[in-house]
Amino acid sequence: MGKVNTVLGPIPTEDLGITAMHEHIGFGLPGCDLDTQWWKKPEEAFEVTLQKLRRFREHGGKTFVDCTGIGNGRDIEYFQVLSRRTGVNIVAVTGFVAADSALPYFRKQSVEYLTDLFVREVTVGIDGTDAKAGAIKVGVSRGGKLNELDKRIYRAAARASLITGAPIITHLCVDAQTSIDIFNEEGLPLNRVLFGHADDGGYLDENRDKLIAELGGWVGFDTIGYDSEVEGAPYWSRPRQDRVEHFLRFIEKGYLDRAVISADANCCALGWPGLKGHSVNYLFEEFLPDLMKAGVGEEVFEQLLVHTPAKILTMQEPVKPKSLSLKQLQV
Repeated sequence: MGKVNTVLGPIPTEDLGITAMHEHIGFGLPGCDLDTQWWKKPEEAFEVTLQKLRRFREHGGKTFVDCTGIGNGRDIEYFQVLSRRTGVNIVAVTGFVAADSALPYFRKQSVEYLTDLFVREVTVGIDGTDAKAGAIKVGVSRGGKLNELDKRIYRAAARASLITGAPIITHLCVDAQTSIDIFNEEGLPLNRVLFGHADDGGYLDENRDKLIAELGGWVGFDTIGYDSEVEGAPYWSRPRQDRVEHFLRFIEKGYLDRAVISADANCCALGWPGLKGHSVNYLFEEFLPDLMKAGVGEEVFEQLLVHTPAKILTMQEPVKPKSLSLKQLQV
């Protein structure tokens, strides 16, 4: 019997149910709360978010992984209120979406400092609460290559994953070989890493996806719903059918058990308008019906939304990483 950290405390793995692996209650870049163009009154944001989470619950959804990192709108006490009101398990993360969105305070911190931070948020609590992170977020900065701080964050995340047993979720899987090399150097097996946004319209590479899957990593088709046909679609969007066919090719190659689907949608976007009509519920209302039309069966949906997320999120037995500070040895 395994366990998963949620904002209301650890739960047995079997209680996860249908899980959306890469979503956001509300994501924004540091300072976005000052951008009044897209600002919503707190009570309005709360009601909009409640509606979307309750709709998720009506679709059978039970667990919502919020991948909002440090400084990007993560609000643990708010998440706790939402979880209690809706009955949806919310898993929070430690870490950063990418180095170029990290607050300046963190930009000169060492690998050891960042490791300690991630470990503390997984094992002690976040922001003065006893709510523990259930995963570690890392990502690639703009430009498509891991910069020096990205590499420090990835290395710290690998060490923290080994110490705590928490999985890693990446923002983008571009420059995958560099991140794979870092994980290998730190002794972290790739079955603890979900490489996100393989379906991002700006960074498509099916050979990369195949490599990750064959090495035991997980491949996230988790920008589902960013369709270029929709008015106001961002630059990472792509044609709806193109994404469906991409996903079908991946599972037809025999990689169903390495795939994850999610929408990377905001319940209420911070500092930008979001994509009109896009939410976690796009998975149930648009994408799964598209797959059904293509002949995909219910057993596939269960694998994608229940069994695979459970394998990823279940906390593993801690392993001593190759490099540890005295402080980390005392955790």
